[in-house]
Amino acid sequence: MATLKELRDERLRKLQELKNLGVNSYPAESRRTHTLKDVTEKFEELEGQPVTVTGRIQNIRKFGKIAFVVIKDASGSVQLFLGSDKVEGLNAENSQLGFDHLPLLDSGDFIEASGEVIKTKTGEISVGVVRLRLLTKSLRPMPTKQDGFTNKEERMRRRYVDMNVNDDVRQRFIRRSKFWQATRDFLNQHDFTEVNVPVLEHTTGGADANPFVTHMDALDQDFYLRISHELPLKRLLGAGFEKVYDIGPRFRNENYSDEHLPEHIAMEWYWAYQDWQGGMKFMTDMYRYVLQNTFGTLQFKLGEFEIDLEKEWEVWDYVETIQNRYGIDPLNTTSDEVTKKLQEYKLEVEQEGNIARGIDKLWKNIRKDVAGPIWLVNTPLYISPLAKANPDRPDTTQRFQAVVAGSELCNGFSELNDPQEQLQRFVEQQQMRDSGDDEAMMLDIDFVEMLEYGMPPACGLGYSERVFWIFEGVTAREGVPFPQLRHEIDEVTKSIYPDVKF
Repeated sequence: MATLKELRDERLRKLQELKNLGVNSYPAESRRTHTLKDVTEKFEELEGQPVTVTGRIQNIRKFGKIAFVVIKDASGSVQLFLGSDKVEGLNAENSQLGFDHLPLLDSGDFIEASGEVIKTKTGEISVGVVRLRLLTKSLRPMPTKQDGFTNKEERMRRRYVDMNVNDDVRQRFIRRSKFWQATRDFLNQHDFTEVNVPVLEHTTGGADANPFVTHMDALDQDFYLRISHELPLKRLLGAGFEKVYDIGPRFRNENYSDEHLPEHIAMEWYWAYQDWQGGMKFMTDMYRYVLQNTFGTLQFKLGEFEIDLEKEWEVWDYVETIQNRYGIDPLNTTSDEVTKKLQEYKLEVEQEGNIARGIDKLWKNIRKDVAGPIWLVNTPLYISPLAKANPDRPDTTQRFQAVVAGSELCNGFSELNDPQEQLQRFVEQQQMRDSGDDEAMMLDIDFVEMLEYGMPPACGLGYSERVFWIFEGVTAREGVPFPQLRHEIDEVTKSIYPDVKF
């Protein structure tokens, strides 16, 4: 079997031969009139009519004076029928090839074909080609499933190849696009305004996460890549917006897992004069709308879980759930008691004395087995530094989290708008940070000052593309088109480009 370098060298030879003929193998202009799906689905309307189609060559079969070429575009595939007496000759200036030049083409090349829509003698819908143009000469052969292009690391490094070989992967990212479009549509239909807020921040907050740090030369100051959209969007509530949202990337300098990526897309909305109860109802409707428009169903089989989003959602109380499982009261416990429970259930003790982190880990041990859909409510105050307290249970907050198939799929609450209380909570978080908790929130005094000018009561919520990954049934890295991987250059690449210094 020929090596990649040998196959590439042969294609380079063909490219040179095309140059010798005066053919531009990479013209800018394409004159497509119909997609390949148009040709197959509208055959009765188009039969006998001239069309110009484009696509990537899948295979070429030549039998004497006739040839069959299968091409594929984003919509589907179609067979081209070429007869030596029908195809016009070389027109190098127009990148047009004659029948005799078919040997200069390879699978993977992009071509343009013009001719009438026909059916061959075997009844296959085809285009009877009269003009053939080369649009792009490929230098590497596209692997096939039969070639064994199944190595996960290789597939993720060359996702553009993966999507060509595995159409189901390409369809996944079409659904991912539908997911965000449906999210945007639902919010717009409910009179929310989309406002893009900065990615670079002097002080970052809105979540428990370790930030990335970068440096802005123009100001000669360090900046953080945002870990959340929250604080800038709530500043917009203070600015007079009543319904506002943003969709875009956020960055958390944490490890990879099946549900987490350091960079991912997220959405957050904030709604003035609304509270957490209204937010829960709104999100129940939003989930149904978004998932129906993305997947065409509200019933899912996700691993061992059977999920029905149409049914009534259960509501679980955080404190009662912890008490029932572990026999401890998260509102009245000690760090020693929490540590003992973590050890009893063989859970990692990351930070001795940090009750908030310990209780959260105990909850996540419960969450992994929850099918849902449920809303988890009444989270302890010390775990939710940006949420309003419940008036009748001031140690808990007006927070709500969706849990489906063992995962938390959103986080919302009645927003804290008391500047003095917010400052106190920031101070407490900063003390945790100073004690070594890199994920505790920073003290954002500008945000406190905004609250002093006044922010209306509001509900806010965020979810990330983890929602899509869960219902798509894939891991985080499989759920994004180009996941970050450790940078490597293989020996084959080095041998192909010997003059390049890597």
